[in-house]
Amino acid sequence: MFLTISTYGSPERPATDLGFLLHKHPERAQAFSTSHGTAHVLYPEASAERCTAALLLEVDPVALVRRGKGKGRGGAPDSALAQYVNDRPYAASSLLAVALAKVFKSALHGECRAMPERAAAPLPLRVEVPVLPARGGAELVRALFGPLGWDTVEAEPVALDGEFPEWGDSRYVRLVLEGELRLADALNQLYVLLPVLDDAKHYWVAPDEVDKLLRAGDGWLAGHPERKLITARYLSRRWGLARAATERLELVRLAEAEGLDVEDVDNAVDETTDTEERPVPLAERRREAILDVLKGAGATRVLDLGCGQGQLVQALLKDPRFTEIVGVDVSARALGVAARRLRLDRMGERQAARVKLTQGSLAYTDKRLAGYDAAVLSEVIEHLDLPRLPALEYAVFGSARPRTVVVTTPNVEYNVRWESLPAGHVRHGDHRFEWTREEFRAWATGVAGQYGYGVEFVPVGEDDPEVGPPTQMAVFSRTEKTSGGETSGSESSDSAGGSRADSRADSRTDEASKEVAA
Repeated sequence: MFLTISTYGSPERPATDLGFLLHKHPERAQAFSTSHGTAHVLYPEASAERCTAALLLEVDPVALVRRGKGKGRGGAPDSALAQYVNDRPYAASSLLAVALAKVFKSALHGECRAMPERAAAPLPLRVEVPVLPARGGAELVRALFGPLGWDTVEAEPVALDGEFPEWGDSRYVRLVLEGELRLADALNQLYVLLPVLDDAKHYWVAPDEVDKLLRAGDGWLAGHPERKLITARYLSRRWGLARAATERLELVRLAEAEGLDVEDVDNAVDETTDTEERPVPLAERRREAILDVLKGAGATRVLDLGCGQGQLVQALLKDPRFTEIVGVDVSARALGVAARRLRLDRMGERQAARVKLTQGSLAYTDKRLAGYDAAVLSEVIEHLDLPRLPALEYAVFGSARPRTVVVTTPNVEYNVRWESLPAGHVRHGDHRFEWTREEFRAWATGVAGQYGYGVEFVPVGEDDPEVGPPTQMAVFSRTEKTSGGETSGSESSDSAGGSRADSRADSRTDEASKEVAA
């Protein structure tokens, strides 16, 4: 991707002063490493009358996929070939904006010790971007740059194919800006509006993006007629962040209208007291819901299957009613983190006797897991490939057979309420699937009937009347008894269990696949 900045001058005030303002010497070609490729700065022309600085960004498509993992707004699409074949290396986007900020950092801030008066004064500028994605077309390009002081805003649509004009125009434009502006203002406008027009970002949009937007938009964004659109797109439609940015921009606008500082306008809150009620994180609500179920079931010996970094194990240890807690995970690294979290090496003897961390796979039967009061599978099943799900079902419900089994999993219907989650994406890169409420109920009901359990469903988190809760929970209670009064199946051998699991795997997998595909 490519961008040029040109200025004009005279022997008294040569155009080559642009090199001082950009902190890049016109007689040198320089290269800078970025997270997704290499940025080159060179000067195609450098004379007293006219000087042009070019920024050329060579994007490494493989690095883009590996660093972004094909996820997130602006990342390479998550499909086998499209991850590597896309417009990211060629069309101006947030990749170019980030390179612009890195290479011309001092110029963006208006800093130039050699020529501070030139940095503070308007220059005759010409900016050209040969290929710019414009979601909204040439009209939106003019609507965004027109109010910013440019004399000329050209947005020429790029044809899909010059040899076949009947195919029409693409969504790309050739952008040319001409006018007298401070160089810092021009660069900051490009830094904000390039990703806005592309309507995508290649990186995670965190709360600090609000500060970046306000800093780059200082002096022009607060009064821009398209402020709402710019804010929403720049922050990737994370509406919480967009609201925060809009409120702060409104304060700036009011302060400018009254001739006051922002602090003098925004003085209604006593910062020495904090009366804001902070929302309880969903992970904490999930643990509280699980603990309530375990307490209600009278469980004292509990398995945390897929315990990860030990957050639930830690919560269980705080309650003395749980006398034996076993955390199981296939990841030795996760178990190491859990051990450090629990401080097992410093734990007293009595407390240490209550907890055990064990490495194991939930896809295989394990006699060590039999005989416990309860087992928890919290946010576990969605990390398994569907063909392996029947094996987990047998290992937990058919072999270990605790009296109570608690399963939680994301409700995919609720994903539309997540501000930061792009449409069509799952909540975590390792999720193999996410189920609707109907699909989860069908799966849980089938497992309960097959292995002699009853099942109840409990919402976790705010239960939205349209899309349900963010987390769905199934509570399985063992009901099937043998003639001797003991629950059947708990003493099944590995070989017998394996054959039964294999015989059921095909039919269960087909059913689950159909449900998820639906």
